[in-house]
Amino acid sequence: MLEVNIHELKKRLSEYLERVRNGEIVVVCKRNRPIAEIRRLPEKDTSPRPIGLAKGELVVPPDFLDPLPEDVLEGFYGPPTE
Repeated sequence: MLEVNIHELKKRLSEYLERVRNGEIVVVCKRNRPIAEIRRLPEKDTSPRPIGLAKGELVVPPDFLDPLPEDVLEGFYGPPTE
């Protein structure tokens, strides 16, 4: 772990970022007191997501496309107006 003051970090930012890229942790200090930490982010997973992991777990009931009951429609639209 490397400690560096803000002024030094600003002067040589590219160098410190390269060190972070290589796995080092840089602790940023203000007047020799730690205030932040710079560390490498984990690699992003770029593999394609698998398809069909939940196949067969969802069953659509036969009445899925039937009209909704009146009490449910009232919950959306309020009581019917004549």
